[in-house]
Amino acid sequence: MSALSDFPIAEHWPPSDDSVIQLYSFPTPNGVKVSIALEELGLPYEPHLVSIGADDQKTPAFLSLNPNGKIPALIDPDGPGGAPIGLFESGAILLYLAEKTGRLIPADPAARLECMQWLFFQMAGVGPMFGQFGHFYKFAADKLTDPYPTERYTNETKRLLAVLDQRLEGRHWLVADMYSIADIATFPWVRTVRDFYEAGDVLDLDGFTNVTAWLARCLERPAVVKGMTIPARPQ
Repeated sequence: MSALSDFPIAEHWPPSDDSVIQLYSFPTPNGVKVSIALEELGLPYEPHLVSIGADDQKTPAFLSLNPNGKIPALIDPDGPGGAPIGLFESGAILLYLAEKTGRLIPADPAARLECMQWLFFQMAGVGPMFGQFGHFYKFAADKLTDPYPTERYTNETKRLLAVLDQRLEGRHWLVADMYSIADIATFPWVRTVRDFYEAGDVLDLDGFTNVTAWLARCLERPAVVKGMTIPARPQ
């Protein structure tokens, strides 16, 4: 595609400035990863609210950009070679933005791979398992007669928190003593189990002292404070 107007999604969510990055998202743990990264990088962008409560992510317009029907998705009008590029999957978007700017990812090749390793750890483990935990613990608790699903995902969430806690022993950040896309990908999910799922006690979150200290450091960043609310939820 040679222009932003060539993307069908741009008809449903018209840009006000077609020269800047277009973000299609909702402020979930996965959604805010990208808005936080964009705020950290200072890249100009325009957010569009994809209301998952209204099933906007299932519309033909959104599916034209992400056939998997999940937020976030993004169009960069200045992609590789200066041509527009559309992307979905939050981890892929974070990696793209880091590579585009040369920031939020280590320059050293070995440390760069380490960063990607922890990014994929979040994508393959923390996100899916924390999400399943939240589903059974918070949303399906009144539908269950068998405790097995809740116990399974509670135990797996605790195991993953222990992995993070061990990794953060003596460290401020997950990789190479620098705040990176690995941190941005992961901390919104830890915040979600604590604040949205209200599961801090059942997970003994305060016992993972390295994780809770790291979460506090992440949440203090001005770009995080701003990015966590973009796009704004409907009133």
